[in-house]
Amino acid sequence: MTAKGRNFLGLLGLAVAVAFLIFAPLSFHRYGIYILSQWAVMTIAAIGLNLTLGYAGQVSLAQGAFVGIGAYSAAILTTHGWPLIAAIVLALALCFAIGWLLGYPALRVQHHYLAFVTLAFSTLAFLVFRNELWLTGGTEGIDSVPRPSIFGLSTTSHLRYYYFCLFVLALVALAVLGLVRSPWGRAFVALRENPIRAMSLGVDTRRYVLMAFAIGSALGGLSGALYAPLVGLVEPPAFALTLSFNLLMMVIVGGSGYFVGPFVGAMTAVLLPEWLRFLESYYLILYALLVMALLIYSPTGLVGIIDRFLVHRRTKAASAARAALGASIEAKAP
Repeated sequence: MTAKGRNFLGLLGLAVAVAFLIFAPLSFHRYGIYILSQWAVMTIAAIGLNLTLGYAGQVSLAQGAFVGIGAYSAAILTTHGWPLIAAIVLALALCFAIGWLLGYPALRVQHHYLAFVTLAFSTLAFLVFRNELWLTGGTEGIDSVPRPSIFGLSTTSHLRYYYFCLFVLALVALAVLGLVRSPWGRAFVALRENPIRAMSLGVDTRRYVLMAFAIGSALGGLSGALYAPLVGLVEPPAFALTLSFNLLMMVIVGGSGYFVGPFVGAMTAVLLPEWLRFLESYYLILYALLVMALLIYSPTGLVGIIDRFLVHRRTKAASAARAALGASIEAKAP
């Protein structure tokens, strides 16, 4: 298949996916719309983690904590009369600043050492969520988080709030796509592949490490700010270490370092368990086995399987073209 044909199929697939996300929820019940909204919100957090881990190569187990910081920021402000947009701006700024500071240990430690540092921060954030009653409400959390009105239009209904979350996800996806295709994105990839070589080529590795953490953390805060009005109740157990591990699994299962990886990974982590609920108490066991089998078969995730298939087809087509050209030259030779 030619490059033009592959681009056409890619655009066609994108159009079908967008049409499904826009029109399919019109026939869904409230719970189905809620699940799709949760997918959109978690995808934003996974995109941020993919930027930090997949593109910049920095291991982080603190993304769930940033989702919690964003959620509590939105819950505290909106329950005191602030608009959600203002809460989102504050959550972005706060998580960006904390992510920048958290990036400093990455300048000295790498790989599993960095994972332990971010794990410690995630634990610290959870303790603050649970124990600081004056700020977070402690174990009871913050209830009755209101949904916003956008240009005078209330998003109280599940469908309207879903479309709001989907719109924000589209903006984030376009912004991150522009970022990864910019010189910054290429610098992130160079940092992931070989930091020493990137430094020798003039890449300011210190700045890009900090920016990778800061931007990824800010997207986690944005996800949390959207999550709070979605569920209406913000409480500590929702932001325990399990959430950070789930977000990490979304990135890895979808395909770390692929732009569409977080979309596919979040769909697998959010929707697949729901589809397996007919198995009752066995659905989580089957879900875990399917994830383990996938990672054994394809460590690059679901998108990696497709990419490997396309690379194999292109290599096979190129080999056939070379063989045909060689046979043609031999046939014309005297």
